[in-house]
Amino acid sequence: MENQQFDVAALLAPPDIFQSRRVLCIQPHPDDNEIGMGGTIAALVQKGCEVHYLTVTDGSQGNKDRTASAEDTARIRHGETIAAGKHLGVSDFYFLDHPDGTLSDVLALSAQIACVIRRVRPDAVFAPDPWLAYESHLDHVVTGRASANAFLMSGRKNVPGAEGTEPYAAAAIGYYFTAHPNTVIDISGVFEKKFEAIALHDSQMDSQTLAMYRMYFTMKGRELAQGRGFELGEGLKVFSPLHVHCFVDADRI
Repeated sequence: MENQQFDVAALLAPPDIFQSRRVLCIQPHPDDNEIGMGGTIAALVQKGCEVHYLTVTDGSQGNKDRTASAEDTARIRHGETIAAGKHLGVSDFYFLDHPDGTLSDVLALSAQIACVIRRVRPDAVFAPDPWLAYESHLDHVVTGRASANAFLMSGRKNVPGAEGTEPYAAAAIGYYFTAHPNTVIDISGVFEKKFEAIALHDSQMDSQTLAMYRMYFTMKGRELAQGRGFELGEGLKVFSPLHVHCFVDADRI
Protein backbone atom coordinates (compact mmCIF):
# COMPACT_ATOMS: atom_id res chain seq x y z
CA MET A 1 0.00 0.00 0.00
CA GLU A 2 1.30 3.42 -0.92
CA ASN A 3 2.29 5.57 2.05
CA GLN A 4 0.30 8.74 2.37
CA GLN A 5 1.93 11.86 3.73
CA PHE A 6 -0.06 13.91 6.21
CA ASP A 7 0.61 17.51 7.15
CA VAL A 8 0.61 17.22 10.94
CA ALA A 9 0.92 20.97 11.38
CA ALA A 10 -2.23 21.49 9.31
CA LEU A 11 -4.00 18.75 11.27
CA LEU A 12 -3.30 20.61 14.51
CA ALA A 13 -4.21 24.05 13.16
CA PRO A 14 -7.56 25.71 13.87
CA PRO A 15 -9.83 26.42 10.89
CA ASP A 16 -9.68 29.92 9.43
CA ILE A 17 -13.01 31.50 10.33
CA PHE A 18 -12.52 34.23 7.72
CA GLN A 19 -13.08 31.60 5.04
CA SER A 20 -16.71 31.51 6.23
CA ARG A 21 -19.42 32.98 4.04
CA ARG A 22 -22.14 32.46 6.65
CA VAL A 23 -21.91 31.97 10.44
CA LEU A 24 -24.31 31.34 13.31
CA CYS A 25 -23.53 33.03 16.64
CA ILE A 26 -25.30 31.32 19.56
CA GLN A 27 -25.80 33.21 22.82
CA PRO A 28 -27.39 32.13 26.11
CA HIS A 29 -28.77 35.64 26.74
CA PRO A 30 -29.20 38.86 24.80
CA ASP A 31 -25.85 40.75 24.87
CA ASP A 32 -23.52 37.72 25.16
CA ASN A 33 -22.59 37.80 21.47
CA GLU A 34 -21.66 41.49 21.60
CA ILE A 35 -19.69 41.18 24.83
CA GLY A 36 -18.01 37.89 23.94
CA MET A 37 -17.25 38.38 20.25
CA GLY A 38 -18.74 41.66 19.05
CA GLY A 39 -15.48 42.76 17.44
CA THR A 40 -15.16 39.47 15.59
CA ILE A 41 -18.74 39.73 14.34
CA ALA A 42 -18.11 43.23 13.02
CA ALA A 43 -14.87 42.09 11.37
CA LEU A 44 -16.61 39.13 9.72
CA VAL A 45 -19.34 41.38 8.36
CA GLN A 46 -16.71 43.73 6.95
CA LYS A 47 -15.24 40.73 5.10
CA GLY A 48 -18.61 40.05 3.48
CA CYS A 49 -19.71 37.25 5.80
CA GLU A 50 -23.42 36.77 6.51
CA VAL A 51 -23.98 36.60 10.28
CA HIS A 52 -27.00 35.02 11.99
CA TYR A 53 -27.89 35.17 15.70
CA LEU A 54 -29.52 32.47 17.82
CA THR A 55 -30.58 33.61 21.32
CA VAL A 56 -31.46 30.75 23.67
CA THR A 57 -33.16 32.42 26.67
CA ASP A 58 -35.49 35.39 26.89
CA GLY A 59 -33.19 37.34 29.23
CA SER A 60 -36.15 38.05 31.50
CA GLN A 61 -34.16 37.94 34.75
CA GLY A 62 -31.75 40.75 33.85
CA ASN A 63 -32.79 44.40 34.02
CA LYS A 64 -31.20 47.37 35.79
CA ASP A 65 -34.78 48.57 36.36
CA ARG A 66 -35.73 46.31 39.27
CA THR A 67 -39.38 47.34 38.99
CA ALA A 68 -39.79 45.90 35.49
CA SER A 69 -41.74 42.67 35.13
CA ALA A 70 -40.18 39.55 33.61
CA GLU A 71 -42.52 39.88 30.63
CA ASP A 72 -41.57 43.51 30.00
CA THR A 73 -37.87 42.69 30.40
CA ALA A 74 -38.10 39.84 27.87
CA ARG A 75 -39.84 42.13 25.38
CA ILE A 76 -37.27 44.91 25.87
CA ARG A 77 -34.34 42.55 25.55
CA HIS A 78 -35.74 41.00 22.38
CA GLY A 79 -35.69 44.45 20.80
CA GLU A 80 -32.22 45.22 22.13
CA THR A 81 -30.91 41.96 20.65
CA ILE A 82 -32.06 42.96 17.18
CA ALA A 83 -30.87 46.57 17.51
CA ALA A 84 -27.39 45.57 18.72
CA GLY A 85 -27.03 42.81 16.15
CA LYS A 86 -28.11 45.04 13.29
CA HIS A 87 -25.61 47.67 14.43
CA LEU A 88 -22.88 45.08 13.85
CA GLY A 89 -24.40 44.00 10.53
CA VAL A 90 -26.25 40.83 11.55
CA SER A 91 -28.79 39.71 8.95
CA ASP A 92 -31.09 37.21 10.67
CA PHE A 93 -32.28 36.47 14.20
CA TYR A 94 -33.66 33.31 15.84
CA PHE A 95 -35.08 33.06 19.37
CA LEU A 96 -35.77 29.93 21.42
CA ASP A 97 -37.25 31.98 24.31
CA HIS A 98 -36.43 29.61 27.15
CA PRO A 99 -37.03 31.32 30.49
CA ASP A 100 -33.86 33.01 31.72
CA GLY A 101 -31.96 30.98 34.32
CA THR A 102 -33.72 27.66 33.68
CA LEU A 103 -31.46 25.77 31.25
CA SER A 104 -30.52 22.25 32.33
CA ASP A 105 -31.32 19.75 29.55
CA VAL A 106 -28.30 19.62 27.24
CA LEU A 107 -29.68 16.94 24.94
CA ALA A 108 -33.04 18.62 24.31
CA LEU A 109 -31.37 21.98 23.68
CA SER A 110 -28.84 20.28 21.38
CA ALA A 111 -31.67 19.12 19.13
CA GLN A 112 -33.20 22.62 19.02
CA ILE A 113 -29.85 24.20 18.12
CA ALA A 114 -29.15 21.47 15.55
CA CYS A 115 -32.47 22.30 13.87
CA VAL A 116 -31.39 25.94 13.50
CA ILE A 117 -27.97 24.89 12.19
CA ARG A 118 -29.69 22.75 9.54
CA ARG A 119 -31.89 25.70 8.53
CA VAL A 120 -29.11 28.30 8.43
CA ARG A 121 -26.37 25.98 7.07
CA PRO A 122 -23.47 28.08 8.38
CA ASP A 123 -19.81 27.46 7.63
CA ALA A 124 -19.02 28.09 11.32
CA VAL A 125 -20.95 28.26 14.57
CA PHE A 126 -19.95 30.14 17.71
CA ALA A 127 -20.96 29.72 21.34
CA PRO A 128 -19.62 30.42 24.85
CA ASP A 129 -16.87 28.09 26.03
CA PRO A 130 -18.60 25.67 28.44
CA TRP A 131 -15.26 24.49 29.78
CA LEU A 132 -14.25 27.92 31.09
CA ALA A 133 -12.85 27.34 34.57
CA TYR A 134 -15.16 28.51 37.37
CA GLU A 135 -18.02 29.42 35.02
CA SER A 136 -20.97 29.35 37.42
CA HIS A 137 -23.87 30.44 35.20
CA LEU A 138 -25.59 27.23 34.16
CA ASP A 139 -27.25 28.93 31.16
CA HIS A 140 -23.76 29.51 29.73
CA VAL A 141 -22.52 26.00 30.48
CA VAL A 142 -25.62 24.30 29.08
CA THR A 143 -25.71 26.50 25.96
CA GLY A 144 -22.03 25.85 25.27
CA ARG A 145 -22.32 22.09 25.77
CA ALA A 146 -25.51 21.90 23.73
CA SER A 147 -23.92 23.92 20.91
CA ALA A 148 -20.91 21.59 20.92
CA ASN A 149 -23.19 18.56 20.68
CA ALA A 150 -25.40 20.21 18.04
CA PHE A 151 -22.30 20.93 15.95
CA LEU A 152 -22.01 17.17 15.44
CA MET A 153 -25.70 16.25 15.77
CA SER A 154 -26.78 18.48 12.89
CA GLY A 155 -24.99 16.21 10.43
CA ARG A 156 -26.89 13.10 11.50
CA LYS A 157 -29.76 11.66 9.50
CA ASN A 158 -32.35 11.96 12.26
CA VAL A 159 -32.61 14.92 14.63
CA PRO A 160 -35.72 15.29 16.83
CA GLY A 161 -37.85 18.16 15.57
CA ALA A 162 -35.81 18.60 12.39
CA GLU A 163 -38.12 16.72 10.05
CA GLY A 164 -38.09 18.29 6.62
CA THR A 165 -34.51 19.54 6.91
CA GLU A 166 -31.42 17.96 5.43
CA PRO A 167 -28.37 16.87 7.45
CA TYR A 168 -25.70 19.54 7.53
CA ALA A 169 -22.21 19.65 9.05
CA ALA A 170 -20.54 23.01 9.68
CA ALA A 171 -16.80 23.23 9.08
CA ALA A 172 -15.84 24.93 12.35
CA ILE A 173 -16.99 25.75 15.86
CA GLY A 174 -15.55 28.66 17.78
CA TYR A 175 -15.87 29.35 21.50
CA TYR A 176 -15.92 32.88 22.89
CA PHE A 177 -15.50 33.71 26.61
CA THR A 178 -12.53 31.33 26.48
CA ALA A 179 -9.38 31.37 28.57
CA HIS A 180 -7.34 29.45 25.99
CA PRO A 181 -7.81 31.06 22.56
CA ASN A 182 -6.07 29.56 19.54
CA THR A 183 -7.32 32.33 17.24
CA VAL A 184 -6.91 36.06 17.84
CA ILE A 185 -8.90 38.44 15.63
CA ASP A 186 -7.72 41.98 14.94
CA ILE A 187 -10.56 44.17 16.22
CA SER A 188 -8.58 47.42 16.35
CA GLY A 189 -10.75 49.05 13.70
CA VAL A 190 -14.09 47.81 15.08
CA PHE A 191 -13.52 48.15 18.83
CA GLU A 192 -15.73 51.23 19.04
CA LYS A 193 -18.46 49.50 17.03
CA LYS A 194 -18.41 46.60 19.51
CA PHE A 195 -18.98 49.03 22.36
CA GLU A 196 -21.67 50.93 20.52
CA ALA A 197 -23.50 47.60 20.13
CA ILE A 198 -23.02 46.69 23.79
CA ALA A 199 -24.40 50.10 24.82
CA LEU A 200 -27.60 49.35 22.87
CA HIS A 201 -28.43 46.82 25.60
CA ASP A 202 -29.66 49.74 27.66
CA SER A 203 -31.64 47.56 30.07
CA GLN A 204 -28.35 46.03 31.19
CA MET A 205 -25.70 48.70 30.80
CA ASP A 206 -25.21 51.69 33.04
CA SER A 207 -22.27 54.05 32.56
CA GLN A 208 -20.22 52.36 35.28
CA THR A 209 -20.61 48.90 33.75
CA LEU A 210 -19.71 50.19 30.28
CA ALA A 211 -16.62 51.96 31.66
CA MET A 212 -15.53 48.78 33.44
CA TYR A 213 -16.00 46.70 30.27
CA ARG A 214 -14.09 49.25 28.20
CA MET A 215 -11.16 49.23 30.61
CA TYR A 216 -11.04 45.43 30.83
CA PHE A 217 -11.45 44.71 27.10
CA THR A 218 -8.85 47.33 26.21
CA MET A 219 -6.39 45.70 28.60
CA LYS A 220 -7.26 42.17 27.41
CA GLY A 221 -7.28 43.24 23.77
CA ARG A 222 -3.75 44.62 24.05
CA GLU A 223 -2.59 41.47 25.81
CA LEU A 224 -4.00 39.24 23.07
CA ALA A 225 -2.58 41.43 20.30
CA GLN A 226 0.93 41.58 21.72
CA GLY A 227 3.51 40.64 19.09
CA ARG A 228 0.88 40.23 16.36
CA GLY A 229 1.26 43.57 14.60
CA PHE A 230 -2.04 45.11 15.62
CA GLU A 231 -3.36 46.99 18.64
CA LEU A 232 -6.42 45.11 19.95
CA GLY A 233 -7.41 41.47 19.66
CA GLU A 234 -10.35 39.24 20.52
CA GLY A 235 -9.74 35.59 21.33
CA LEU A 236 -11.61 32.45 20.26
CA LYS A 237 -11.00 28.73 20.60
CA VAL A 238 -11.73 27.30 17.14
CA PHE A 239 -12.02 23.63 16.18
CA SER A 240 -12.89 21.54 13.13
CA PRO A 241 -15.26 18.54 13.42
CA LEU A 242 -12.21 16.27 13.56
CA HIS A 243 -10.96 18.02 16.70
CA VAL A 244 -14.10 17.59 18.80
CA HIS A 245 -14.59 13.83 18.90
CA CYS A 246 -12.06 11.32 20.21
CA PHE A 247 -9.15 13.66 19.41
CA VAL A 248 -6.72 13.44 22.30
CA ASP A 249 -4.59 16.38 21.11
CA ALA A 250 -7.47 18.87 20.98
CA ASP A 251 -5.98 20.83 23.87
CA ARG A 252 -2.86 21.42 21.77
CA ILE A 253 -4.76 23.20 19.01
